[in-house]
Amino acid sequence: MFNLLFLISLIITSTLLSVTSHSWMGVWMGLEMNLMGFIPMIAMNNKNNMFMSEAMISYFLIQTLTSINLLFFIIMFKLNLLNSWLTELMMNFSLLMKMGAAPFHFWFPKIMSGLNWMNCLILSTWQKITPMVALSFCMNKTIIIMSIILCALIGAWGGINQTSIRSLMSFSSISHLSWLIMSIMISMNMWSLYFMIYLILNSLIMLMFSYNNFFYLNQMFNNKINYLIYFNFLMNLLSLGGLPPFLGFLPKWLIILFISNKMKFVILIMLISTLMTLSFYINIIISSMIINYSKIKWYNNKMNMKNNFMIFLLTTFSMFSLIFISLMNFSF
Repeated sequence: MFNLLFLISLIITSTLLSVTSHSWMGVWMGLEMNLMGFIPMIAMNNKNNMFMSEAMISYFLIQTLTSINLLFFIIMFKLNLLNSWLTELMMNFSLLMKMGAAPFHFWFPKIMSGLNWMNCLILSTWQKITPMVALSFCMNKTIIIMSIILCALIGAWGGINQTSIRSLMSFSSISHLSWLIMSIMISMNMWSLYFMIYLILNSLIMLMFSYNNFFYLNQMFNNKINYLIYFNFLMNLLSLGGLPPFLGFLPKWLIILFISNKMKFVILIMLISTLMTLSFYINIIISSMIINYSKIKWYNNKMNMKNNFMIFLLTTFSMFSLIFISLMNFSF
């Protein structure tokens, strides 16, 4: 337990070091400290699992490669030895690869498929903070818009016909990256709002998967499921997909309002991709509630309220808060 708390503290401290740093070397040092904290967390849950071992090694190699590349171009930038446009371009590529954004997403679904749900949550949320904030300091608009479009399309197409829940959530994360990157192009406040909502919804869904040991869709259809937990899961899944009037719709709505007059084509692609992503969320719900209804064994047992009270509270917040938040004035 002490080791886990130490590693979590190291990951949080390294992220704070990077996002508050006034130099690129400070950002790089924070990224390396973060890697030193996350790799042992994967190893702690290894338990002689071949897939987790492969995921750990793959993640280490990918992050090491991008860190070397980033450090090289930081030095080139400081010494003015390369064209500034080329340096900015390569730094953008390195940071996009670190967060698993398209077209450098190839490693992300494979590694997510080999992790437990706790590490999946960290990888798909917290580990994206530093690369995104760093990306906002050296943003090449052309490259970023191309990455946004690819993230939206790949995230939508990749999730279709997936049977592994972890793979499904990895492509969902790639799809949300398009909105996260777009939000950080608008302002840091907009990005903070989107990220916090995404973090809450993702945490609720993955906690449900973790409590019930769900890794494949057929487990949801064939196992005993408490109807209250199942209802919470469905509501959060629809909210994560951005369906109004749930909370997940709010940041997408605000982003559309801010940039609809500037990037109509990009927004159109993102909206179509979001609808595709929402369609495979709804497909899970329909399959589990109607097609496989006879296989589901509902039960009304006494739940562990200590574990589920916060989930119910946050689910209620995600269901009804949009009504109140929409009445507020936003200044981004």
